[in-house]
Amino acid sequence: MPDQQFASDNYAGICPEAMAAMVAANAGHAPAYGADSWTQAAADGFRRLFETNCEVFFVFNGTAANSLALASLCQSYHSVICADSAHIETDECGAPEFFSNGSKLLTVASPDGKLTPESLRAMAEKRSDIHFPKPKAVTITQATETGRVYTPGEIGRLAETCRALGLHLHMDGARFANACAALDASPAELTWKAGVDVLCFGGTKNGMAVGEAVIFFDTALAEDFGYRCKQAGQLASKMRYLSAPWVGMLENDAWLRHARHANACARRLAGAIADVPGASLAAPVEANGVFLNLSASAQERLRARGWHFYGFIGGAARFMFAWDSDPARVDALARDIRFCALSAAA
Repeated sequence: MPDQQFASDNYAGICPEAMAAMVAANAGHAPAYGADSWTQAAADGFRRLFETNCEVFFVFNGTAANSLALASLCQSYHSVICADSAHIETDECGAPEFFSNGSKLLTVASPDGKLTPESLRAMAEKRSDIHFPKPKAVTITQATETGRVYTPGEIGRLAETCRALGLHLHMDGARFANACAALDASPAELTWKAGVDVLCFGGTKNGMAVGEAVIFFDTALAEDFGYRCKQAGQLASKMRYLSAPWVGMLENDAWLRHARHANACARRLAGAIADVPGASLAAPVEANGVFLNLSASAQERLRARGWHFYGFIGGAARFMFAWDSDPARVDALARDIRFCALSAAA
């Protein structure tokens, strides 16, 4: 078995809870296209978790979840405000624009990947003439692409600004579980209670093989969303294989337990290299990612020792931790970072 790598939390396999639920769902026949008991159980599980009635849909991946959710909030002549590092801007190949038939992304410069009420309002009020795509939605990433988390208060202030401007608030929650764990806040506190209209809850990075949940807290916005999923090739005929793993993840808070472990591994690495000259944090460690400022020489040496990682915003080396990250392997990475940083500086 290859040694664990920390380039991405997508490297990890399926967690036991998700796998067991999928195996259980594999017994016998079940109605197709989401009319099965597993899909109903997963949707009801989310309603209990979020302590509210909500509409729940299951899609294959995060790009589809974000793109279809935003398309449901906008017409083609509308625009979506996001941070300039947002995944929908940098890593979704124009899918949000494609599925909305042309809604433009309006990016706000943000070193930490966060929007503020002031930056949001400045962009929304930049122009109001008919020649400019009318702002209609705002999207925030939780946790952000630089590993930062929005507190309930920060989300609430953004939502208040959105309401004042007539904008919908969408949350890209690819690592929503890690944010809940980091803040010790309930899913409800970080979403609808703070004013979020739609959440894309990530399962893949939290221990599932595939699958994200699109959750509409403003249920009126979910009208005809099933048709969007079908048209986009996101309506699984054997839906139980997308929904059943969520039953396993939600049961006994496995989703939260796994996120806490991943976050703890990130803190473990950060603590182990805190005193290393030439290795500094490019961003505070708040979720399951560590972004390190390392010289090009140190990064080259680290790769030569067999470590995989991505160069990220500003040239930092990014390390992501998952539900199954081995603390001993984290310690091995810390030792090699120390060795490579010191060697490069010699």
